[in-house]
Amino acid sequence: MQTVCGWSKIEYSTRRSGRVRCCGSGRRCGPFGAKVACEACRGFGFRRGVRHRGVTSPVVRRRAGRGCGSWSSSSSGIAAARAAARAQAWAAGAGPSSDTLIVDVDSTIIRTKADKQDAVPTYKRTFGHHPLLAMRAETDEVLAGILRPGNAGANCAADHIVLLADALAQLPPVWQTGHHVGDDQSIVERRILVRSDSAGASHWLAEECVERNIEFSLGYQIDGRVRDGVACVQTGCWHPAVETDGSRRDGAEVVELTGLVNLDIWPAGTRLIVRRERPHPGAQLSLFDTIEGMRHTAFITNRTGADVAALELQQRQRARAENVIRDAKATGLSNLPFDDIVNNDVWMQLCFAANDLLGWAQRIGCTGQLRRATPKTIRHRLLHIAARITPTGQRLHLDRHWPWTDVLLDAIHRVRTAFTSLTVTTPQAAQAAL
Repeated sequence: MQTVCGWSKIEYSTRRSGRVRCCGSGRRCGPFGAKVACEACRGFGFRRGVRHRGVTSPVVRRRAGRGCGSWSSSSSGIAAARAAARAQAWAAGAGPSSDTLIVDVDSTIIRTKADKQDAVPTYKRTFGHHPLLAMRAETDEVLAGILRPGNAGANCAADHIVLLADALAQLPPVWQTGHHVGDDQSIVERRILVRSDSAGASHWLAEECVERNIEFSLGYQIDGRVRDGVACVQTGCWHPAVETDGSRRDGAEVVELTGLVNLDIWPAGTRLIVRRERPHPGAQLSLFDTIEGMRHTAFITNRTGADVAALELQQRQRARAENVIRDAKATGLSNLPFDDIVNNDVWMQLCFAANDLLGWAQRIGCTGQLRRATPKTIRHRLLHIAARITPTGQRLHLDRHWPWTDVLLDAIHRVRTAFTSLTVTTPQAAQAAL
């Protein structure tokens, strides 16, 4: 937060209700500044040894105009601080488990009842905003986001291009190497895959991915050409779809239609893969699906490999992005407390920071089920532990009778151990006496 607000030093005082003084500006942020900086949104904290709720939306609206300076100039600073923190967290063990980074692009609806800037009716017949997010579903991270009006199109190619650039700027330098526009493919050190539903299947986004040496896997609409291609496929050409563990998925088959559908308008090497599956009870089928009684979905990709079932499985796993959106809304994104779009955009960036901090802490410090637990579970088991603070000794005494106290202590120890090599330097040897 020093990077965001330009503070030279932060002083905490438990005797003054958790006030924070910005020594660089000589101003006092009060409890609001402390909670927005440390909890980011709707979190829980401790004040003088008593557990209390985090800041509420009315408090944020009343105090946003004073105390911590202008929020309109903080969006870029928050993004830079998140990128720096991400590099440290990934180096400590929260990074991708393989040499391929998967970026999921999806949009969501943030409802509101107030007359706020850019809050208009949405395509789901609700009222609010329609942000577009770029996420890393493996660890529930939100790389970047664009706060858009409620009537913004889900397939706006310009927004997808800007979002992709912002998401790449959040990655450590080693992951950005070779993925700038015009870079030679030979200098690529890490592979990046962009996944999206049919809303992201635009020629502009596909060409942008090719120019950045990025692989893409985008949902494709079932049009007349795809239907004709499916009708020409023989029964023996369909391959069984697979599950994550490699077992066969009952009632699901995949086939490649690259040679049966004209894809010349897409970048070279684009492939079209179709999956058909027995629909679940209550599923809405199109007229074409009712002919065979099978539900069809399609996607295009420039990935190589003869195993089309594995490519389809990776595209199907795009549904994990919905869990990231759910967790982001649980850390404050479900509400936009301000009237103007600028402050709401900063609030959204703070929600991303809170979501990322929680995800990194879980990946580094937690084990078992807590490693993939929701923010609600983490709040109940770890953040709600009662404690007493000893001001003179600077000690925090946790409740010994809480069932997950030992789990929290172990998690704190793992996080400190992971960051020890990144923050503690070896002292220099003393110079020999003359």
